[in-house]
Amino acid sequence: MRWIACLALGLVASCVEVSQPPQRAPQPAAAAPRPAPEVTRAKVERFLAVVQRVEPVAERTCRARAPRSNCDFRIVVDDRPNQPINAYQTLDRSGRPILAFTLPMIASVRNADELAFVMGHEAAHHIAGHIPRQQQSAMAGAVILGGLAALTGAGQSVVDGAVDLGAGVGGRVFSKEFELEADALGTVIAHDAGYDPIVGVAFFSQIPDPGNRFLGTHPPNAQRVATVRRVAAGL
Repeated sequence: MRWIACLALGLVASCVEVSQPPQRAPQPAAAAPRPAPEVTRAKVERFLAVVQRVEPVAERTCRARAPRSNCDFRIVVDDRPNQPINAYQTLDRSGRPILAFTLPMIASVRNADELAFVMGHEAAHHIAGHIPRQQQSAMAGAVILGGLAALTGAGQSVVDGAVDLGAGVGGRVFSKEFELEADALGTVIAHDAGYDPIVGVAFFSQIPDPGNRFLGTHPPNAQRVATVRRVAAGL
């Protein structure tokens, strides 16, 4: 396991991130914010143990379901300072799949089942081909809105803005669907690695519910939990 400072790779398929809810105006008697969990030796050892069990299962699942993909997963720690509680899947320049976990994520998961579920979820993004699918959707959005702007005779700056907007919208069209797909396959991976995905999905109790926003990046937490329970019931 190598501790790295940065993954400046430009391609990221989703993330499991605990964002902070909007802050209200300061109150005179407001309580001090709770300090971030500490990365203890025990938590690092737990992370390494989960990696050793989940990575071979993720690779085996990848080879079975996506035989043309690079299934040589590399699981790393993103130890850049001031990172949020986050895990994400990306690709290195050679196309090798990277599963990255920030130190606050490693510190915050409450048990090995939660960590294994998140790891399986991120591996599932690669197996399902979500990065290229997201890129295709973003490209289609850019072409459509950019083309429409060009047809109106708009200037180059307006066309460029339309291209950027189209890419952003296109990249989000299937985000919720991708998250549910990754939840479902991540459930299988965690289960096959010997962990309990029903216990693992309780990780979502730490994440503010995004609701069912139009063009939101993540589906409601309840829908995600229901997906995991449905898949787990059939295993």
